[in-house]
Amino acid sequence: MTATVGQQTSSGAVSVRPLIELGTAFWAAKTLLSAVEVGLFTALATGPADEPALSHRLNLHPRCSRDFLDALVALGVLERAAGSYRNTAAADRYLDEQKATYIGGWMRLASKHLFRAWSGLTESLRTGKPHIGWDSQDYFERLYEDLEERRSFMAAMDAWTTNIAVELAEGLDWREHTTFVDVGGARGNLAACLIDAVPHLRGTVFDMPEIAPLFEEHITERGATDRIDFVAGNFFTDPLPTADVLLFGHILHDWDAAKRRILIKKAHDTLQPGGIVVIYDRMIDDDRRENATALLTCLNLLVLTPAGSEYTVAEGRSYARDAGFAEISTFALFDGLETALIARKTG
Repeated sequence: MTATVGQQTSSGAVSVRPLIELGTAFWAAKTLLSAVEVGLFTALATGPADEPALSHRLNLHPRCSRDFLDALVALGVLERAAGSYRNTAAADRYLDEQKATYIGGWMRLASKHLFRAWSGLTESLRTGKPHIGWDSQDYFERLYEDLEERRSFMAAMDAWTTNIAVELAEGLDWREHTTFVDVGGARGNLAACLIDAVPHLRGTVFDMPEIAPLFEEHITERGATDRIDFVAGNFFTDPLPTADVLLFGHILHDWDAAKRRILIKKAHDTLQPGGIVVIYDRMIDDDRRENATALLTCLNLLVLTPAGSEYTVAEGRSYARDAGFAEISTFALFDGLETALIARKTG
């Protein structure tokens, strides 16, 4: 078991091991990301295999293949018995490309872009700006310039939205609502999953014009063209489409507090009485000490975006309350990694 910072050794001395493990934690992260890149978990989804078979199938060099596989056993994402390796239950569910619950697309994005961006963290901490080479324009605009980059990014985001949509379907009372708009909803994956889970709903995706071809491609493949529409626009400068429910998923954290307030006030002005806004992000606990993942996501947004950051649950409540919303509540999403905030517009 990994030691914790400040833990004492059997002799009573403060252990150095936790600091060493924390300082080299990127070794474990990159090992997992590389396993996703080579398709290891998808290969093992068809059944256990030994090291020679996996090395041949995945084109791994014999110098490192055994160490690589056994490191993944030690990290808890593979199991080994009688010389054969197999996926753990979590790896099988979330890292097999053939499953709808696959989150490896996001991990491929992390391996390709985030490692590079995080190499400039020290500079960003001193300048308050994204890593050099990433701050010439908005990160998402750069991704959207190239069709294949757009497609790759959308697939990465689908890793989250497929799972979150199911939890939103179960966590919200949809009986009095028939329409929703997914603001910044990309190629419509969350919308498609949501209408599958709640059959009486009809949805709209509101996003940049560059996303329209990918939306049409994805929604046609999902067989949902008759229940989900696409409206092109900029959510700061164009009117939001009207609906019973407005969804803002992973949107507010890309902007500073002033722009977050603008968007939530705009949502309030758009909704009819009884309508609700649903905001979900990786929100920080109010005491800012328990959710390390959310706080590290703040640093991720620092190296990627001009002004993005996560925010506390209390701050999220204040955005909604100050915009005029009432009946504000929250619930956890995605095993506690995310928080959904729901606010209703009264008469």
